[in-house]
Amino acid sequence: MTMKTLYQKFETLLQSTTTDFKRYLYDKIPWDSRMIGIIGARGVGKTTMILQYIKENLGSKKSLYVSADDMYFGNNNLFDLADEFYKNAGEYLFIDEIHKYSDWSRELKNIYDSFPSLKIIFTGSSVLDILKGSADLSRRAIIYKLQGLSFREYLKLYHNIESKVYSLDQIINNEVKLENIQHPLPLFNEYLKHGYYPFGTENEMNLRIGQIIIQTLETDIPQYANLNVGTSRKLKRLLSIISESVPFKPNFSKISEIINVSRNTLEDYFSYMEKAGLIAQLRNETSGIRGLGKVDKVYLDNTNIIFNLVGEKSNTGNLRETFFFNQMRVHNEVVSSKKADFVIDNYTFEIGGKNKNQNQIEKDGKSFVVKDDIEFGYQNVIPLWTFGFNY
Repeated sequence: MTMKTLYQKFETLLQSTTTDFKRYLYDKIPWDSRMIGIIGARGVGKTTMILQYIKENLGSKKSLYVSADDMYFGNNNLFDLADEFYKNAGEYLFIDEIHKYSDWSRELKNIYDSFPSLKIIFTGSSVLDILKGSADLSRRAIIYKLQGLSFREYLKLYHNIESKVYSLDQIINNEVKLENIQHPLPLFNEYLKHGYYPFGTENEMNLRIGQIIIQTLETDIPQYANLNVGTSRKLKRLLSIISESVPFKPNFSKISEIINVSRNTLEDYFSYMEKAGLIAQLRNETSGIRGLGKVDKVYLDNTNIIFNLVGEKSNTGNLRETFFFNQMRVHNEVVSSKKADFVIDNYTFEIGGKNKNQNQIEKDGKSFVVKDDIEFGYQNVIPLWTFGFNY
């Protein structure tokens, strides 16, 4: 297989790429930087985003897109490809699914050091391997993380409804306005079931999400952590335990016994699943040091995974908290609250349905009740759906 074949595949992909909808990260990436890594869970739209940038700004004359698992790399390596591309006046080399290439981190380092004017943009579906290998590239690559669709993005992609991004302060001041939607709740409930991933119809969505879960548990995590095949069965059991909880408060000693692993190993499993985009761990505040708090609750990563694993038995309270945590963590550090559900900066949030009272929160101007099943907010009561407009 030759480079000509790679270019033919590249051209075919470019022709089928649409540019009418772009992810929130698209305009935030400094595409002219020397090395950029875009990471994220499987299926959130990384490949489409880089192809869109090429189509709109570069074309195929000075850029090349390749997937690291292409048959071409059975007999060729990345460095030689970069060398030939560079000698033919190539400027932008895009490498998709880099984690599928053996010793990718060292190869990228060598390319970076050998071709000073070449710009390298790589992506990886497996958050695990990218994070593990990026240490070698820490002084070279700028790493960006792409999350799944916000409710705002879902409205644009699936219903062609435009809306701007709102800051947290704007949201809690009830400034979110949807001029083209009289009743947002039916669309919000659609999003919770099948709106987080930017692909396919509802039936295809459930199948694809199931595949993402299986591939992550059976391939990504065991490969990353050098675990044996039997580990995937324990990971599936662990995910099942979490999915049936409302939400899950980890009792590590009890779970260790159930799945027959040590406590330290169990904590590693939780960490792997979080990095892979299957779960999210809510930590408490620890001396203001980000990310070092004790895990207080464990959620599934997003509401689409909840519906895929639990279906219509999904606990409503769990869905509400999962949505809030998922949407707000992109631009904010979200930690647990001793008096309510969540704390962001100096603001406290208690999540509930339309009949939720305010007994648990302070009347201090910094505490809010976030209610599902309401269309509009008032005073310190905020509709849950509006928190889907933060990115």
